Amino acid sequence: MPASLTEDPHMRSLLWALCGSAALLGTATAADLPAGADPLLDEPTVAAAPADDARGVLRARRQAVLASELAGRIVAMPYAEGQSFAKGEVLVRFDCSAYQAQLNAAMAAGRAAGEELGNKRKLAALNSVGRFEVALAEARQAQAQAEAQVYRVQVQRCEVKAPFDGQVVARKVQPHESVAGGAALLEIVDNRSLEIHVLVPSRWLGRLQPGQAFSFLPDETGQPLAATVKRLGARIDEGSQTLLLIGALPQETRGLLAGMSGTARFTATP
Repeated sequence: MPASLTEDPHMRSLLWALCGSAALLGTATAADLPAGADPLLDEPTVAAAPADDARGVLRARRQAVLASELAGRIVAMPYAEGQSFAKGEVLVRFDCSAYQAQLNAAMAAGRAAGEELGNKRKLAALNSVGRFEVALAEARQAQAQAEAQVYRVQVQRCEVKAPFDGQVVARKVQPHESVAGGAALLEIVDNRSLEIHVLVPSRWLGRLQPGQAFSFLPDETGQPLAATVKRLGARIDEGSQTLLLIGALPQETRGLLAGMSGTARFTATP
């Protein structure tokens, strides 16, 4: 190297900087490459695309808050919180003595109206009464039967029966309490009819479709479940830009309860 270049202080500084950069580049390249690798021939390994996660919760398809269809006093509630029941079993029973008495009276009136109608028809056959008397007797019988049907429906409402197999979530009232018509009585749920409700980003819409597989890991159990996309929501939330996804669980899944939350994992698109 000419002495004139090394004697110039600015050139000396530039040369030292270039030498240092070359040394650093050489060191970094050697450290990053595996043993025996040729930086000119070997291509870097590309990592697999990560999976996309979204939070979800288990919801029951069959759940309800049972309400009273009449005003009355509760005499029995056989099932407490957490207990299981079968479809058709009585969950709440009201004091029905007044409605039963009204039904008995209406049924007696119906029988009397039927006897009167039979007598009128016999007399009409003998031309002792006219057709008008028979028509009135028929109308009175129909009225008595209608009144009896009204009280029969009231008596049936004195028992609240289970609409499906399930469990009691919460009692809204207690035995011996008097409630008004329409008052909430019991909250029930069927934990065998669970679905996964997941809020996913709206930008995923193009790669999600019914039948697509994904995994769901409940926080409470820590056991991953193989789920499938059942259907997608009907609209995107404007504020959060998310879409509701409903997933189906495998058959005969045990140990899960409505309200459990977890992470849904979808395979990322390359």
